[in-house]
Amino acid sequence: MAVAALLAALEAISRDRPDRVLRLTGELPSPEGSGLGPERLVEPFELLIFRGFSSSLSHPTGFDPDQPALPATAKIGAAELLLGPLKPSQEHRLAGPVAVEHFLDPVAWL
Repeated sequence: MAVAALLAALEAISRDRPDRVLRLTGELPSPEGSGLGPERLVEPFELLIFRGFSSSLSHPTGFDPDQPALPATAKIGAAELLLGPLKPSQEHRLAGPVAVEHFLDPVAWL
């Protein structure tokens, strides 16, 4: 599934679960990287999905909420379900880390 479609599906599910936050981690190709060969540079990213919206904690995003928060070249490594709203000093993980596709099932958000 394409990154944009995946994010849209997860955002839609999150609208019905205002007490949950989904944290995605992975890698983005670095703007300085050539994109060719094993020497390609990557940067880690962290993205939160909460109440129908994605918010990047590691990279700037555009002002248009209709645009995906991650580029098509992003590689999502893992997803964690957290109790929301977040309290950084008292983070409570409910599930994960697991493959992001696990959370395409709304039952996984319970």
